[in-house]
Amino acid sequence: MSDIEIRPAQEADLPTITAIYGQAVREGTATFELDPPDLTEMTRRFRALTDGGFPYFTALLDGQVVGYAYAGAYRPRPAYRFTVENSIYLAPASQRRGIGLRLMRLLIEACEERGFRQMIAVIGDSANAGSVGLHTACGFQMIGTHPSVGLKFGRWLDTVMMQRPLGAGSGDVPA
Repeated sequence: MSDIEIRPAQEADLPTITAIYGQAVREGTATFELDPPDLTEMTRRFRALTDGGFPYFTALLDGQVVGYAYAGAYRPRPAYRFTVENSIYLAPASQRRGIGLRLMRLLIEACEERGFRQMIAVIGDSANAGSVGLHTACGFQMIGTHPSVGLKFGRWLDTVMMQRPLGAGSGDVPA
């Protein structure tokens, strides 16, 4: 198998990350954005996450960026401060090669190390079997579906909500 490296994302990765996400926006239903953000906007988002202490990782295959994953705040209200929402995107040619699983496992570990207690996945399009399968393989459980909440490509799309405990989960109250 080719050499896969997972490491913290760097600003130098952002042009390729922007291209990967742009393709997902233009061609897919994993994201409900309709217009791909440009490099300036993706840089702003990256800095907001990393400056906020959230993990952001890049996957490289033979030295080339082929995917990324990060966690961010689930909701802005302070009672949600121990809960994160994950995002993961892979270039189409790099899907179903185990790269997403490695990215997700490292992201989960990094969130646990930071003291987060729950991770939420909001999966665009209930037909996204790849993402649902990846999250299931990483210990997420289905918690619900919001039917027909997004309109993209002329059709209504569901979102699937999945959740997994991190570390002690809700077993105790953090100090």
